[in-house]
Amino acid sequence: MALNYFENLLVLLKQEQDYDREQHSQLLMHSNLNERRAQGVSWFPIQITKIEIGRGDYLSVSLLRTNNQEEQHRFRFGMPVSLFSNHNPGEDRRNGTIAFVNRESMRIAFRVDELPDWTRRGKLGVDLLFDENSYREMELALNTAMLLAKNPQEGKLVRQFIGLESINYRPATTFSYQNESLNPSQCLAVENMLSENSLTILHGPPGTGKTTTLVKGIQALLKNKKQQLLVVAPSNTAVDLLTEQLDQVGVSVVRIGNPVKVSDHLQALTLDGQVDQHRSNKEVKALEKQMRAYTDMAHKYKRNFGKAEREQRKALFNEAHKIRKEIDQIQNFLMNDVLGKAQVITATLVGANHAVIRDRSYGAVIIDEAAQALEPACWIPILKGDKIILAGDHCQLPPTVKSIKGGREGLYNTLFEKLIALYPEAVSMLQVQYRMNSQIMHHSSKLLYINLLQADASVADRRLIEDHQPISFIDTAGAGFEEIELDGAISNEDEANFLHRHLQDFVGKLDQLYTLEEFPTIGIIAPYRKQIAYLKTNLEQDEQLKKYGKLIQINTIDSFQGQEKDIIYISLTRSNENQNIGFLSDVRRMNVAMTRAKKKLLVIGDSATVGQHDFYREFLSYIDELDAYHSIWEYDFAVVG
Repeated sequence: MALNYFENLLVLLKQEQDYDREQHSQLLMHSNLNERRAQGVSWFPIQITKIEIGRGDYLSVSLLRTNNQEEQHRFRFGMPVSLFSNHNPGEDRRNGTIAFVNRESMRIAFRVDELPDWTRRGKLGVDLLFDENSYREMELALNTAMLLAKNPQEGKLVRQFIGLESINYRPATTFSYQNESLNPSQCLAVENMLSENSLTILHGPPGTGKTTTLVKGIQALLKNKKQQLLVVAPSNTAVDLLTEQLDQVGVSVVRIGNPVKVSDHLQALTLDGQVDQHRSNKEVKALEKQMRAYTDMAHKYKRNFGKAEREQRKALFNEAHKIRKEIDQIQNFLMNDVLGKAQVITATLVGANHAVIRDRSYGAVIIDEAAQALEPACWIPILKGDKIILAGDHCQLPPTVKSIKGGREGLYNTLFEKLIALYPEAVSMLQVQYRMNSQIMHHSSKLLYINLLQADASVADRRLIEDHQPISFIDTAGAGFEEIELDGAISNEDEANFLHRHLQDFVGKLDQLYTLEEFPTIGIIAPYRKQIAYLKTNLEQDEQLKKYGKLIQINTIDSFQGQEKDIIYISLTRSNENQNIGFLSDVRRMNVAMTRAKKKLLVIGDSATVGQHDFYREFLSYIDELDAYHSIWEYDFAVVG
């Protein structure tokens, strides 16, 4: 690798930023309010519930989403937003930054003394603006890394990671780490985490206990090194999971940013939550009460007042701001106290450079879901430690790359994959999975994990009651189930209708074997959103299936990452004369879909369309070996063309 390594990454990042900005701009400019709300980038209507002076003299405005609270949204801590009025949404706008957000409430920091008059006219809403900050932080990290790469003394780790120098890797030989709750491959992974090597890669295939191993490894690191650790991941969900699990085993952890999971306990682990509960915070509460009294008095003045009233109002606001500065000083002390005592700090990749922790360095940096992370974002935490532990699985979901310009050799090619290729000796692969029947596991193990994946004895033969076939393929070839493409969205209504009827029949049979309390969980997966939408519409109107409620879940492959169900249906969707399989050619995504099932996997698709691809051809051969092939013509309820 050459010194232009980071220059190339900066070009790719700029392409991604430009494309992302344009897409977001198009969404805001050319979508109506209902469409924006459905896309999760607008809240409307909202109600302002509290206005007060916040940290750093920002105006802190709390608001509530008054309806559609069940709708998913993309608003996250630290993102820029725009408060608007429907009275004149083009002109009546004020931009701010999210200081807190959950499912139905939000707190926004505005750099103004008070909100404008128009906030008292018409209904108010909030739009999510394009997040330039994330790209700024990634660009800063790449530029910093580029400078370090030119310095053999200070930039040794950076130079090792881009191949300008080699890591003199020393494999674990003593096997001194033992834990009865872990299997040998997990113990070896922890042993490598404890080594003096600057890089450890934890490769965790589906169901192998990657998170459990990471938590045990973090506990061991804390015991051995007594240094503060930084634990990060690209997704808030992964950060929340690790934060919660570390807390449960007694690790002192501070979560930077707001958790996605709405949980009082998780909120209490955030920096704000721990400062709020600090024993020295009583003084802050008293000062805040005093400050609110001044601002309340100032707000009582009407707009049409004279010079004396204006001066009195200004004096009241000045007093409130003085108290706010005093509060900020105390809170800065409390934050430093909380952060200083923490064993582990958790954040997203970009959150690792939050203002309150920007200048910290750590005994080790652990990046979970590293195979799903954009490389520029990984460099933000990497620059904060001398020992880096990457955990993930490059055979599952890749990172989300919006721009097509980079191609598969661009940002799709993650740092995780590059380092595996550069330092295969640094890889600890977890080899025992605790999720799937061995037949469900076999295809992925053979094609993606060179047959190293084993099923633990506790799950190897797990199956449904009276079921002898843990995996089945139902072939729709010749049935005339043609896919439909409309405005780039692909669906296959005939295949969806068949899946629905098969599910009705299957659930009816299971109902004779299980009570509702013991009934198996069911996941229905398709690679296309249009197919998912059609399936959801069908199933939500089905009175027979309503009694199973949340036991049946329907979603895209990406949404099922990290989840598991007793039964998984996969609708491959594609059926055409040209054997065009689109998304299905990304076998990493299909690996995720096929490895969600614990006891039963049912794949429905057109063998004539998918069978030319190596992954599916091998799968169909495996299905034949198991005698698990079924034609759609075998089913009485199938309506074929």
